[in-house]
Amino acid sequence: MAVHAFLVLWMLAVLCSSACASKSAWNGMITPGSVKATTFTPYYVPPGAKSYDSASPLLHYQGHWTDSFSSGYVQKTLRTTSDSQAAMTFTFTGTGIEWFGNTDSRHGIAEVYMDGSMVQEVNLYSSKSMKQQRLFWSFDLPQGRHTVKFVNTGKKDESSKGTRMDVDALVVTLGGPLAVSPLNPLAQNLQPGSAQQLTEYPSLDLAASSGSASQWTLEQKGTTGVNAMQLAVISDTHAIIMDKVEHNPLTVAGHPAWGALYNLKTNAVKALHVQSNSFCAGGTFLSNGTMINVGGNPVVEDKTSAADFGDVDGLQAVRIFEPCDEDNVDSCDIYENHARIRMASPRWYNTVMRLQDGSAMIIGGSSKGGWINNSTTNNPTIEFWPPKNIHGSNGLPIHLPFLVDTLNSNLFPITFLLPDGTIFVAANQDAMIYNWQTNTERRLPRIPNGVRVTYPMTGTGLLLPLSPANNYTPEILLCGGSTVDDTQAGYDISSQAPASAQCSRMVLTDAGIAAGWAAEQMPAARTMPDAVLLPDGRVLLVNGAGSGISGYGNVRGQVGASNADNPVLTPVLYDPAAPRDARFSSAGLPSSAIPRMYHSVATLTPAGKIMIAGSNPNLDRSEVTYGTEYRVEWLSPPYMVAERPAVKSVERKIGFGEKVKMEVKLPSTAGPDADVQVVLMDLGFVTHAVHANSRMVYLETVRMPGGGGQTEALDVTGPPNANVYPPGPAWVYVVVSGVPSEGTKVMVGDGRGPPVDEGAWQNLLTQTSVDQYEQSKKGDKSDGSE
Repeated sequence: MAVHAFLVLWMLAVLCSSACASKSAWNGMITPGSVKATTFTPYYVPPGAKSYDSASPLLHYQGHWTDSFSSGYVQKTLRTTSDSQAAMTFTFTGTGIEWFGNTDSRHGIAEVYMDGSMVQEVNLYSSKSMKQQRLFWSFDLPQGRHTVKFVNTGKKDESSKGTRMDVDALVVTLGGPLAVSPLNPLAQNLQPGSAQQLTEYPSLDLAASSGSASQWTLEQKGTTGVNAMQLAVISDTHAIIMDKVEHNPLTVAGHPAWGALYNLKTNAVKALHVQSNSFCAGGTFLSNGTMINVGGNPVVEDKTSAADFGDVDGLQAVRIFEPCDEDNVDSCDIYENHARIRMASPRWYNTVMRLQDGSAMIIGGSSKGGWINNSTTNNPTIEFWPPKNIHGSNGLPIHLPFLVDTLNSNLFPITFLLPDGTIFVAANQDAMIYNWQTNTERRLPRIPNGVRVTYPMTGTGLLLPLSPANNYTPEILLCGGSTVDDTQAGYDISSQAPASAQCSRMVLTDAGIAAGWAAEQMPAARTMPDAVLLPDGRVLLVNGAGSGISGYGNVRGQVGASNADNPVLTPVLYDPAAPRDARFSSAGLPSSAIPRMYHSVATLTPAGKIMIAGSNPNLDRSEVTYGTEYRVEWLSPPYMVAERPAVKSVERKIGFGEKVKMEVKLPSTAGPDADVQVVLMDLGFVTHAVHANSRMVYLETVRMPGGGGQTEALDVTGPPNANVYPPGPAWVYVVVSGVPSEGTKVMVGDGRGPPVDEGAWQNLLTQTSVDQYEQSKKGDKSDGSE
């Protein structure tokens, strides 16, 4: 009955979405949360970039071109050709290039050449006439001198009525300069005016580096098109990326995209139609594999001209992304309908986690965009999706005293479902175990040495691997953060305030809690680090800064707009099973030349590589120091070039306590005594150093006799219950003597959606209204969003 009710409400929402779509957000019509009807164009010159008009003498034209003049063109001029093989050539120095022009039903097909090689064919046809459109972009060029050439092929789309090609403007990404700061040892030695000549950043990692650097490899390949503020792997081939409302180069229907699907194998990107401002949202997968993206930011029309974008308020948004496991993702998209699908309260910087019944718990956040939280904006509550009637809430929020006591640095709390069904929560300097079924809190010892671990003093946290060998005893790891006083005003905080190098561990048993946190020191201090569980049980710490705190535009000594400085460019490995003094190592780990600061992400992929992306400590897209970063890096552990096991077959649904057969191909070196393990992993929903739902569970595994050659059958038992692994998507890796296979996606549980309480849902809709924050502003446009 519950599943049927969920489907009924879902269908009602879908029907409403098609019936209510008469007013487009992108054609100048006013939509909820947008205050001024304005036609939008993607043309944008970010700080640190340079624009060249079509009439610039630096643009060289071949063939017959004509000039047009209109206020709708950049600098009121446009150059057009219909001649086959007519071309425009431009030489520039920088790391990126964008081409802007018109699209309509009379345009044809062009080819783009970069440094003499054809890189892309561009179809300029559009059924609608649109000006100042981004026709081509590339942001992964090596710093230096490049020549781009656009050639009219004389060919056209079958629907086109002509072969036009035009040039309105070009925008060059110059490449950000190196920041000069007291803690930057390389910059200290620079002469005035020389910093802009440098194109690489120094590593501040203090770890000993021994062994061959070829053990690990780091490759930059691909660009995300939207800044990777939020990241989750959805299938063997794709990850979903979510951003905030800003001038991203990837476009959809003539305007910038704020979400994308990234092909993990081909590096292609597909834009998503995100309607509301998803700035600083959280997310999780439900038990049926549907992903929800929750919360965000209001419309910020006074700072980013968001009314021109046409976005709507995202603070109460619940964005739906249904399972999309196919290689072809053309039909996959985000769905929103705030009239039927929304939260009860506005939330910015909330954490979302999956519960043992397959539903989502939405935790904390702020009632509007801001920076350091305070009592006037704090949302010290939880709510559920789908809504529940629990503890008399009837679908509305439930007060959580812990989120009052942990002000001010308590946004994006670190949370994990524990094997007894309770919830671990860390915020600021504190932690607790929360029983959501009885609505009771058990406070834990305070995090040692005054270290704060949640935004904006951002650290990271993981639930260490769970194993039947110790009856799935949970242990928490918290790393990085800051000891900066969260009651200070921004102007009293410095971008050079040292980050924390502390990692703290606690076993969550009565004895472990009594013993308290065990603190140890990373080789380098980090704020905003990402902690990625690897299939071999180790933890990779990557990204982040050596000083300052999260956010932008607030503290003294901002770098660009960044509140942090001194990027930490060398990853470090942490082995939880190693002796205390031998857990950290950077031996063989390569350093990056790309700073990954605020709004950076990293995740394990099904292939076993680590995908690293993002960084944007700025209000909008920017090319200044620590500017918006679209390049993707791939960190490959040594096992990527080893002879690896392979999963030949496995059940696509694994029930709790259910025995399933797996057929695997073992490496040729795997003898009868080889260590063969099967691990179940949730790769998490990653944003702001929070890896929500990240999880690794060792499954009971027995090697079966027989099999031919290196092919062998394994008898594997699913997790004992939904507390150990909540129902929903998972990845199965076979690990042989420390070398993992590629991951195979499975569903844990029966694959059904979470239970739906129709009464609670209806009460939420009755007691709340759409975009409550926008209604409450009453002309006050300032929200201080970060």
